[in-house]
Amino acid sequence: MTTLADKAKLTVDALIAGRRAVQTHAEKVQHALDLVEMHLQEENPERIDECIRLYTADAVWEAPARKVAYQGRELIKKMYLRVFNGVVDFEFKPVERWATPERVFDDSYVNFKITGDAFDNCPYPIGTRVQMRLIHAFHIRDGLISREIGYELWRRAEDQ
Repeated sequence: MTTLADKAKLTVDALIAGRRAVQTHAEKVQHALDLVEMHLQEENPERIDECIRLYTADAVWEAPARKVAYQGRELIKKMYLRVFNGVVDFEFKPVERWATPERVFDDSYVNFKITGDAFDNCPYPIGTRVQMRLIHAFHIRDGLISREIGYELWRRAEDQ
């Protein structure tokens, strides 16, 4: 029986292996979109290792509003694990996504409750329900994510 993590590994393997085969502008754009879609699907505690493989070794993940940046796959993974351990009721609502071969922009709403020390420079205390407007700018290099910038607009969910 194949586990979900095993299936994720095979899918990520295929996406990474196929990145060199894309030639046309349209194929490069589709690869960039597929890469980000896969990244967002794998962004969970059970499949975080597959998510991290979609970054370049020197990738940078940053959130300018909180004045944080993490460089390298291991620090990015530690940041994600911290978030997974410090929030509950996580809900992702896509708004729009578009791409060029080197950039993907993703606009979404993210809802969650802070239950622990999940975020560096978090603007709200533990126990707060958050509705965040989140704009991601993904930089793509050699078919992998080299930079992920999360432009976060934090609001208390009850303020909506």
